[in-house]
Amino acid sequence: MTTFVDRVELHVAAGNGGHGCASVHREKFKPLGGPDGGNGGRGGDVTLVVDQDITTLLDYHHSPHRKATNGQPGAGDHRTGKEGQDLVLPVPDGTVVLDKNGNVLADLVGQGTTFVAGQGGRGGLGNAALASARRKAPGFALLGEPGEARDIVLELKTVADVALVGYPSAGKSSLISVLSAAKPKIADYPFTTLVPNLGVVTAGSTVYTIADVPGLIPGASQGRGLGLEFLRHVERCSVLVHVLDTATLESDRDPVSDLDMIEEELKQYGGLDDRPRIVVLNKIDIPDGQDLADLIRPELEERGYRVFEVSAVARTGLKELSYALAGVIAEARAAKPVEEATRIVIRPKAVDDAGFTVTLEEDGIYRVRGEKPERWVRQTDFNNDEAVGYLADRLNRLGVEDELMKAGARAGDGVAIGAEDNAVVFDWEPTVAAGAEMLGRRGEDHRLEAPRPAAQRRRDRESERDEASKEYQEFDPFA
Repeated sequence: MTTFVDRVELHVAAGNGGHGCASVHREKFKPLGGPDGGNGGRGGDVTLVVDQDITTLLDYHHSPHRKATNGQPGAGDHRTGKEGQDLVLPVPDGTVVLDKNGNVLADLVGQGTTFVAGQGGRGGLGNAALASARRKAPGFALLGEPGEARDIVLELKTVADVALVGYPSAGKSSLISVLSAAKPKIADYPFTTLVPNLGVVTAGSTVYTIADVPGLIPGASQGRGLGLEFLRHVERCSVLVHVLDTATLESDRDPVSDLDMIEEELKQYGGLDDRPRIVVLNKIDIPDGQDLADLIRPELEERGYRVFEVSAVARTGLKELSYALAGVIAEARAAKPVEEATRIVIRPKAVDDAGFTVTLEEDGIYRVRGEKPERWVRQTDFNNDEAVGYLADRLNRLGVEDELMKAGARAGDGVAIGAEDNAVVFDWEPTVAAGAEMLGRRGEDHRLEAPRPAAQRRRDRESERDEASKEYQEFDPFA
């Protein structure tokens, strides 16, 4: 049964925004009291949060589809819909978020670090919010926007100061068990360790973490054994420790060739040339192991390696190794640049930036792309003529019609707003928008117009009687 997962594909979907409400206030003696439709609620976000208590991506391996709740629609009497609940997904420290193409979206390191993987949709405005001095009685409301949905890849890269690398059964798990309080599985057969083990070591005033990387064999960087899956766990380390077996029972292996092979795999993987190396000759408690360590140590030191002879079983040489690692890590931490305070850079839009583009495609379609036009289209109820007229007014005010004319569009040409896979296509009619012929002012319900004052109504009735009397006096029945 799988107990450790360090790479998953996750399908996240944020909540949809609730629709706005088109409502008319009604009460006794006042059946048409004006618009009172409330706004729709915002959809919930999908957020990744680093949690130190989480060490694997196993939950998302079994349940890769995650969705936040939708916002509720608005209601009459100016009632706003309930907002959708955000979905918070805990991830291990060191999780890297990538898109389907492998581009890094976020590198989550440190307790509480967050990343919004899916943005919830905005709630639609109700007709009360759409009312204005020119549009006193909107007979429509805006639709809620759909929440962001996308596929992401989560990769776990262990956050450790020291990475132990070496052949299977070289004694890496035994070494980490005696240096720290970690309790990994230990046995005398290859590939005992199937997951990276992490331990915390205290040496004087320095506290650091140490991890072992399982399954490195020739060809690991190309996918052989378990190495390719776990080589990513050494990327964040400050120092690499080669654990060499001086008591191997395999006749075709020796510590020096093991070191050369591991170094070749690390070179093929890439990005680790700048990490300092330390060599640990393990299992010197065995007589043949001590003899071999004495034989190869001068050669390794000639190559520039710091060499330590240890025995995880007899617990010899561990203190010197622990303090040596602490010194290297302290130097690496001191060499890191001090993080400056985050500076907020404000980049205002250019004065000639219209916020949208109009391009003529090969099939003769004029495509309009831009955040505002596409959002307005998503918010429009195309079954409501007033809503369509309101959309036309917004696009005209933004300058879309003028740009279409400049691009050479003529009446009857096809215009698409949005991406190819989700666009609204219509035949363009300059200066005439849908619903205009049936509405004196687009986006207004004339049933809700404010009544005329009593004095004005009396003057209008008197004027009508005068006109009728004048017409009667001028009428000649014998003409």
